[in-house]
Amino acid sequence: MPTAENLLTIATRVRENAHAPYSNFKVGAAILGKDGVIYQGCNVENVAYPEGTCAEAGAIAAMVAAGTKELTAVCVIADSPAPVPPCGGCRQKLAEFGARDVTVTLATTDGATLQTTIGDLLPGAFDMSHMERS
Repeated sequence: MPTAENLLTIATRVRENAHAPYSNFKVGAAILGKDGVIYQGCNVENVAYPEGTCAEAGAIAAMVAAGTKELTAVCVIADSPAPVPPCGGCRQKLAEFGARDVTVTLATTDGATLQTTIGDLLPGAFDMSHMERS
């Protein structure tokens, strides 16, 4: 079974593939699908800034494209002074595919790490239960 160290190694490696010519802020993500496969993603910027994609979104898209729709662990790494949490949109995306207690490891290229959960990153997440009357 893949470990947090495996996720960090893969996230670190895929981070180098990021397309970040505008911000120079490369981010790598690795997620463990319920199927036991590690999916990876990196940020892909676009000169029209809102059109870029985050590393977490890329990893989730790869997982879904492979036919898996549940994640069981997440790791995100960036070259920053402190571990960088996912943006608001990615927090919602993680909550779409992972349970509240799923571990999210945030890391820096200097070796600092912070462990949290999807639920701690996005308390009060919007989910299917909010649409029960629809």
